Amino acid sequence: MKYVVVSGGVVSGLGKGVTASSIGLILKSYPYLNIDAGTMSPIEHGEVYVLDDGGEVDLDLGNYERFMDIKLTSENNITTGKVYKHVLEKERRGDYLGKTVQVVPHITDAIQKWIERAARIPVDGQSGPADVCVIELGGTIGDIESMPFIEALGQFSYRVGTDNFCLIHVSLVPVLNVVGEQKTKPTQHSVRDLRGLGLSPNILACRSTKPLEDNVKAKLSQFCHVPMENVVTLYDCPNIWHIPLLLKEQKAHEAIFRVLNLEGVAKEPALEEWSLMAKMTDKLHVPVRIAVVGKYTELLDSYLSIHKALLHASVARRKKLIIDWISASDLEQGAKKENPDAYKAAWKLLKGADGVLVPGGFGSRGVEGKMLAAKYARENRIPYLGICLGMQLAVLEYARTILGLADANSTELDPNTKNPCVIFMPEGSKTHMGGTMRLGSRRTYFHSKDSKSARLYGNKSFVDERHRHRYEVNPAMVPRFESSGLTFTGKDETGQRMEIIELPNHPFYVGAQFHPEYKSRPGKPSPLFLGLIGAACGELDTVLQQSCQETVVPRSLPNGKLERVYWKGAAKKPVSVVYSLCDRVYS
Repeated sequence: MKYVVVSGGVVSGLGKGVTASSIGLILKSYPYLNIDAGTMSPIEHGEVYVLDDGGEVDLDLGNYERFMDIKLTSENNITTGKVYKHVLEKERRGDYLGKTVQVVPHITDAIQKWIERAARIPVDGQSGPADVCVIELGGTIGDIESMPFIEALGQFSYRVGTDNFCLIHVSLVPVLNVVGEQKTKPTQHSVRDLRGLGLSPNILACRSTKPLEDNVKAKLSQFCHVPMENVVTLYDCPNIWHIPLLLKEQKAHEAIFRVLNLEGVAKEPALEEWSLMAKMTDKLHVPVRIAVVGKYTELLDSYLSIHKALLHASVARRKKLIIDWISASDLEQGAKKENPDAYKAAWKLLKGADGVLVPGGFGSRGVEGKMLAAKYARENRIPYLGICLGMQLAVLEYARTILGLADANSTELDPNTKNPCVIFMPEGSKTHMGGTMRLGSRRTYFHSKDSKSARLYGNKSFVDERHRHRYEVNPAMVPRFESSGLTFTGKDETGQRMEIIELPNHPFYVGAQFHPEYKSRPGKPSPLFLGLIGAACGELDTVLQQSCQETVVPRSLPNGKLERVYWKGAAKKPVSVVYSLCDRVYS
């Protein structure tokens, strides 16, 4: 097994996750290499990303899944809490025979064993362990939280051997505006600190506003003891899909292969599809404007997967995505009195949107504003997608406005409501918050083949999507909703848990109890997000037609174009479509 570790220095937020994902994508593009990925995260930030097995993990694992199109497990996410819990449980069982439990060797040994165990878990649909495991070391070199992980990696590199361990250090090379000079001192100091902790980088990935000058590379090479050809620049790009291409252009893959003694893998990375997608995204100019009405809009990483899923769908329809982030509280009557400017601005954005999305969330803050957004979209026939809480609030708004149940509510918001349209799930826990929700991949069965959601998913009888919720639509209320026009087109295997809602007489009014954003991929957008974008730009009929066609992996043609085959109709007749960069469509 070969290991590629990505660390970061100087400041946080340099893009270690994107760098690790890009490296994984490049290595995965080789036909003979299987890739695993994971993160060691002493600190977490942004959204909670949910895996198929129900693991609640850091958002960087979402980057890995999206870039490499893989399915990770909870084992691929190694956190301080998980490691310490594991060691303490062993101590309680007497596994250490009464010895004093210490950071070294007990915690560091547990980390190393966890890495080896996780690296053997297939994540790309193929059998057998991976050839290369890409690991991101969370945090910044020097953080006290990272110390046990760094010590463990130092021991691990010695144990597996230099031919099996490649350390890539992501660092900052700032440019001072006054003189325009690229400064190497921050990276020099970061590498010095890293070496002082027992790790020496094999490759430097330098973040900067522009490509590194040759003299700067030479200086970094000299003072950081890294070959000059192993110093690469990750300069600012129009979109992050260019990062793997940047690494390929600078032959970062060859540097990795030299370190890992894999130089026999001589072919170039097959990134034609990825390159076309990245370049086409830069050329998009026809806008589609989506209003995202949420609770956590001050930290956009809270909705990172939502943002990426909207982007994937917009690129698929060749539209330039514009997201208007609206704080739900600013739409409420209270804001009209307390902050009239914010209230006016929020409603102006909502009324100017081509489509509305209300994401998931917890708690009562902003709930009324989200329901107002759902009501506005329903009454004005604006395409709407509600996810998790966004679906539940669409149901509540419908109950209050159409069914005339003015006090309809969720027991999460009002435990004593007389008309509980959304209720606590029987298997949930009201006393333990962590890991007690309905989590991970669950199956949804379609109950109407003519529904928009079923057609978007290719007229399948069921679909597996990821969940994260404690509350659900009250099944006792379903007959009243359906008799008044709100349909529940997707349900679980029992038929008692509502998964998808639709308004058939609306251009696009859909809610999902699950989180479709977690399985959206570049070039493979989530069907429900594709439906929202398609409806928002007036192309829903085309999207629905294409969604009923099964796509086969494209192949390159001698003229430099790409061929993609669709299997059409009940007879599954193959139809070949050839694309060039100027007329490319991802479907």
